[in-house]
Formats: sequence, C-alpha cells, structure tokens
Amino acid sequence: MSLSMKQMSLIVSALGVLSFLFGVIAENKKPTTGTPINGKGVTICKYPSDPSVALGYLSVAFLLLCTAAGYNSLFFSYKGKSVPKSVLFKSTSFSVFFNIALVTSGLALSLLLWTTITEQLYLTRNVYRNLETDCPTAKSGLLGGGAFLSLDSCLFWLVSLMLADNVRDDHLDGVENRRNDDNSEAF
Repeated sequence: MSLSMKQMSLIVSALGVLSFLFGVIAENKKPTTGTPINGKGVTICKYPSDPSVALGYLSVAFLLLCTAAGYNSLFFSYKGKSVPKSVLFKSTSFSVFFNIALVTSGLALSLLLWTTITEQLYLTRNVYRNLETDCPTAKSGLLGGGAFLSLDSCLFWLVSLMLADNVRDDHLDGVENRRNDDNSEAF
C-alpha cells in the first residue's frame, strides 16, 4: 500500500499535535514546589505525585516521530515517481523551510528533554545535605515553550512538504514535456 501526500501530511500533523498536547499538559501538571522534611543532617523533599515526567517523555517521543515522518515525507516516492534530492534543494524556499524545520525540531527536542530530565532528577534525587533547601523543581515555562516549538516544527515540516510538492510537480512536468518532445522528434 502506497501512501499519498495527503496521508503523509495527516500523519505529520497528528504526531505534531500530540507532541504539543502532551507537552502542554506536562507543563500544567508539573508541581511548583515540594515539601521539605528535615531529617538528621539532611532535608528530604517530598513532591506530590505528578505525571509530568511521563508526559514530557511522550511529548519527546511524538516530536521524534513527527520529525522522522516529516523528513521522510519530503523524499518519499509518491505514485511510484521519485525526485532526486538535488532537484528539491535547488529550490531556495524549500531549502530555507527545510532547515528551519530541522532547527525548530532540534530546539523543541532540547527544551523538552532538558526540562523533563531535570524534573526527573529532582524527583528521584530528593535528599539534600543543605538544611535550608527549598525543594527545587524544573524551570516553569520550558515544557510549554518546547511544546509550542514542537507544534511550530510540525507546521514547518508541512510547509516544506507543500514546497516539495511544488518542486516535484515542476520537475515531473519538465521531464514529461522532454519525453513528449523527444517522441515527436522521433517520428
């Protein structure tokens, strides 16, 4: 079964929206602070139960899937006709949006991973020798920012896909016209 460009765009869109939703929910569910419990020479931070780490990792996973699907959708052979990568990258607008999609995907990935890993470390390494600790949590707003960048990268992959479709059509029309000209000269 061959996928059409419309189906690939729906896959990229769905994965990007899921990454965005999981990131935003993770930001909203993240605890703002923990409760310090003083022990003998240590402070143990007790945090409320929250799903922000799991949701953060889900957001990262869907971002990676969205990026892989977006990248593959650009170079996929639709209707059995493929276009060389060199033809696609001759288009300046395609090259610009392709690079923007890669950069925003990388930036979203770094924000989501940084915040999720930091939050996980705070939750698991919750014993401090400093008796004056205030039970830190990961910076607020970074998961949400990563989620919005994830949605942005999804949109840039879709714009790149539309530009790739235009380049494909122009290239395939040119190849078809050259074949017709060659066939008419043969007679």
